[in-house]
Formats: sequence, structure tokens, C-alpha cells
Amino acid sequence: MSRCQSTVFRLFSLRIGLRIKTHLSSPVDQFCRNKSRYTGKMNINSTVRLNDGVEMPLFGLGMYLSEPGSSAANAASSALKCGYKLIDTAIYYKNEDDVAKGVRDSGVDRKNIFIVTKIAEHGYDVTVEAVKTSLKNLKTDYVDLFLIHWPLGGKNVETYKALLDMKKEKLVRSVGVSNFGIHHLKGLEEAGLPTPSVNQIELHPFMKRDELVKYCKDKGITLMGFSPLARSKKNDDPDLIRIAKAHGKSVAQVMIRWGLQKGFVTIPKSTNPERIKDNANVFDFQLTDEEMKALAAKPDDFNAGENEWNPVVSPWEG
Repeated sequence: MSRCQSTVFRLFSLRIGLRIKTHLSSPVDQFCRNKSRYTGKMNINSTVRLNDGVEMPLFGLGMYLSEPGSSAANAASSALKCGYKLIDTAIYYKNEDDVAKGVRDSGVDRKNIFIVTKIAEHGYDVTVEAVKTSLKNLKTDYVDLFLIHWPLGGKNVETYKALLDMKKEKLVRSVGVSNFGIHHLKGLEEAGLPTPSVNQIELHPFMKRDELVKYCKDKGITLMGFSPLARSKKNDDPDLIRIAKAHGKSVAQVMIRWGLQKGFVTIPKSTNPERIKDNANVFDFQLTDEEMKALAAKPDDFNAGENEWNPVVSPWEG
């Protein structure tokens, strides 16, 4: 890498506060040739290094609400064929086996795919068995990232310890959490447990969670944002429409790009092959500082889930 390339890459890494690895050099090469302002471009192969050294793709496909069966399998296969490198599923979604079929049908080598799944039931023995069941469902020898799906119901410490033991056995590469608030994360820390590698939470311009995001970044926890499109419930927002028109993009693409520029691992969900392709078409433009400020000014209390489900604020039950 040339001195110019190295300088640009360091600036970009500092800007988003993550150690990102970009496998394609064209954005940097273009900057060095044209001497123009570097826009911090990423690509579909960009990764973040987790606090345990594991490289995780910055962009992937969410599988929540993807109906078990051919629809979910086709979604996973379509995404991988489009160049996606990450698939996010969960035991609760009941489509782990469909992800396995999608991986097989895609023809993409398993070693080039980052699979995330989650456990919702807590307890040491329950977790050990759940990991083994997930491996069987996913037809793989290991899971790249295993998350505690939510802190509800207690026994989080036992569950986390079990996942760490599964990591020692090389059945899991990295261990993290989902829907954890600051007090939950402190609960794990006070129990003397290693810092989670990832916290997956709802993140979009209308649910920015600045305090929690800052806490995670300060602790070296990578943020992974689900519902980056706010379930399309904010598609009529005037600023989003204006920004989308300025870039010749859709509102969905603007929201995805917002998450990526914030440094979040971003996992839009779709089972429509064309939308899956469109959702990945977010690496050829950059939101300006003014546009990011406009989105930062949005109210920060919109929960896109049903019944305002928000386990991030639930009590810590150990």
C-alpha cells in the first residue's frame, strides 16, 4: 500500500471509530490518482475487527420475519449470490435450516460466509444443547457469532459462560449479545465476564441510542443494527425523501448508508431478490455532513417493533 493509501485508510478508520478492512482498493486508488477529497467509501467486502480479533463483515442480510421454507432459503441464496458475506438468523426465527439450504444453493464456500445466530432461552445446559442444535440446523461445524438474543428471563451469566465454553471448543468463533442496555452490559462486567464482541440493537435515524452507542464504543463493543429501515414506517419523512432524490437513491438505501457511515454492522431484511440487490447498492455514494446532521436531528424515540417491544430497558436479572 502506498503512503497516500495508508494515510487515507487511517483517516477513514479514525472517522468511524472502527478498525475496518477494505478488500477492494479502487476507492483509495481513485483518491490517490485524482487528489480529490476522500469520501470514506466502503464496499460490500468491508469488515470490522471485533475485540476478540475476529473479522466481521459490515453488511449483511437479516432473516427476521423471513418465513421458514423456500422463501427464507431463497433470500439467503440470493443475498450470497449478490455478494453479501453475512447472514443473521436466530433460533427464535425458526429458519436456521433454511439458511443452510440457502448457503448450499448459493455455491459460495462456507469459509467466505459469516453466520450469526442467537439463543433466546437461558441457562448453561440449555445453551450447550442449543449451540449443538443450531450447528445441526445450519449444517456447519461452527457459528461465527453467537448472541444472547435478549436479557429477558435471567440466567444471562450462565448462558454467557456456556457460549464462552463453546468458543473454547471452537464451535463458536465469537460471543456477543443482543438488545442489551448499559446496565445489562455492566451486569456481565460485574460478574467478571469478558466484554461481548457485539451488541445487536435496533438502530436507525429515528432510534439512534447515542448514550448506549457511546458506551459500547468506549468498551470496544461493535454495534450491529437491526431494523435499519425502521420497517419502512418512516419512508414519508421529508428529509429522507430529499436526501434520496439528491443522490438518485431510495429512502431505504439512504437509511442503510446512514448505518454504515455511523460504523454499524447493518443488516437490512428482505426476501425479495430485487430488493436484496437494491439494498446492497449503497457503496457508490456518501451522505454529506449536512445530510448526516439533518438525520441526527430526528426524534430519537421511534421503536419500529410491534407493541413498542424494547428489552434494552428491561431490568437486569443476572
